[in-house]
Amino acid sequence: MVKMDEIQKRLLNEVAGLHEIPEGAYNLRANGETAARNTTANIDIKTKEDSNGIDIIIKDNTINESVHIPVVLSASGLSEKVYNDFYVGKNCDILIVAGCGIDNCGNQDSEHDGIHRFFIGENSRVRYVEKHYGSGNGNGKRILNPVTEVYIEEGGSVEMEMVQIKGVDSTDRTTIAELKKDAKLVVRERLMTHEDQQAYSIYKVSLNGENSSADVISRSVAKDTSYQKFDACIVGNAPCSGHTECDSIIMDSGRILAVPSLEANDVDAMLVHEAAIGKIAGDQLIKLMTLGLSEQEAEEQIINGFLK
Repeated sequence: MVKMDEIQKRLLNEVAGLHEIPEGAYNLRANGETAARNTTANIDIKTKEDSNGIDIIIKDNTINESVHIPVVLSASGLSEKVYNDFYVGKNCDILIVAGCGIDNCGNQDSEHDGIHRFFIGENSRVRYVEKHYGSGNGNGKRILNPVTEVYIEEGGSVEMEMVQIKGVDSTDRTTIAELKKDAKLVVRERLMTHEDQQAYSIYKVSLNGENSSADVISRSVAKDTSYQKFDACIVGNAPCSGHTECDSIIMDSGRILAVPSLEANDVDAMLVHEAAIGKIAGDQLIKLMTLGLSEQEAEEQIINGFLK
C-alpha cells in the first residue's frame, strides 16, 4: 500500500468527494500504484493477471452498497493505461464512483487512460459517477482518454454522471452501450473547457431489445480558444425509444461541433435528437449586474447554474 500526500488527497476529494477512506469496497490508485483496497462480503476486487487493472465482482442481490475506484496522478511525465471490468450480478442496486485527478507541476505530459467495461445483470440498477479534474502550474499537459463500455441485460438500468469542469488539457471520451429488453441508460454529461483545451465526447448506444431506452444529454461551455466535439449516435434495432441532446454555451473564441445522429432499423424505433449552441444572453447578464454583480461574476453565476 502507498501513503498518499496532501496533493493526492486534494485530488481525491475533487474527483470522488472523499475526505477520508470511504465505507464499503474501494480501490484507490495513486501514481500508478494501489494506495488502498478493501472488499466486502458482496463485492470483491481482484488484480488482473494478464493486464494492468482490476476486476470488480458484485454478487447477486447486492443492495445499497458502493464501490470507489478513483485515480490520482501527481507525478509529471507519468503515463498509464488501466483496464477495469465490473461484473454486476442480478437484482443489484449499487453506486460506483470513479474519476481521475491529475496535478502536473512539471514540464512533461501526464496521462491516464481508463478502459472500463460494465456487465450489468438482469434487473440490476447501477449509478455511475465519473469526474475528471486537472491542476498544477507546470507546462506539461494533463491528458485523460477514458473508454466506457456498458452491456445491460434484460430489465437492467445504468445512470451515468460524467463531469469535467476544470484543468484537463486534452480528453477523448468514448462510450459504447448495448441494451437488451426493458434495459435503460441515462447519461448526464457536464463539460467546460478553457484556454486551448480540447475535448471530444463520442457516444454510440445500440438499443437491441424491445422496450429498451436511452437518454443522453450533454451540457457544455467552451471558453477562450478551446474546442469541443460532441458526437452521439443512437441506434434503434428494436421497438425502443432514444433521445440525445447537446446544449452548449460558446464564449470568446471557443469552437463547438455537435454531431447528433440517429439510426432506426425497426419501424417501431422512436428516436429524437436535439442540439443548441449559443452565447450567454445579454438580458441575463444585465439582470444580474443590476443586482450588484460585475460582468465576470454574472457570467460565472450563469455558467454555474447551466452546468449544475
